[in-house]
Amino acid sequence: MKIKTVFSKAFAQYGAVLDGYDVSALVKTLGQSTPCPKDATVYEPSEKSLESLPLMKQLTDNAYGGMPIQIGYCNGFNTKLSCLEYHRGSELNIPATDIILLLAKKSDVKNGMLNTKKVEAFYAPAGTVVQIYETTLHYAPCCAFDNGKVNEGFRVAIVLPRDTNTEKPQITSYNTEDKLLWAKNKWLIAHPISNEAKQGAFIGLTGKNIDLQNE
Repeated sequence: MKIKTVFSKAFAQYGAVLDGYDVSALVKTLGQSTPCPKDATVYEPSEKSLESLPLMKQLTDNAYGGMPIQIGYCNGFNTKLSCLEYHRGSELNIPATDIILLLAKKSDVKNGMLNTKKVEAFYAPAGTVVQIYETTLHYAPCCAFDNGKVNEGFRVAIVLPRDTNTEKPQITSYNTEDKLLWAKNKWLIAHPISNEAKQGAFIGLTGKNIDLQNE
């Protein structure tokens, strides 16, 4: 799989790089205050040590136009696709380490189904503020590679509209999209061999489960 960068023209249909923000304190706090498993990933929607930084107000007022937001993190080790998700509202990824994002277009989903051949990979260096549009399918970041060897792990701040990825509301399903709802403001499509599929997530990814170590 060819790995492009978030600065390429190919990325423009999926998101944008936001300039002008000083994320040095965020990157430092991520490294000092959040765990990074070596054999799994851990996600927290909201982390007080990150939300107490001045960047919280800057992103609230500027990047989200005054809308309430949360800053959490996704840390650990991952090289696989496994699932794709989307939200109402853009997501910001701010990595403290180099990462690779696996992305696809929501418009390519038909009746909840998507072939993994539609997925593209994009490299994002540490310290970049990467906006992922709400029309873009994404999931946990993947470790970057150094001279062909996978890095040991990643730390990424995840910014989203407030309460995203918290407890799923109880709903009556009216359409196919309702079957994808996995948490609050989180619609999820799982690959059949993923852990999420075993937990009851909607199985909609066809084709191979991408693993960057084997691409």
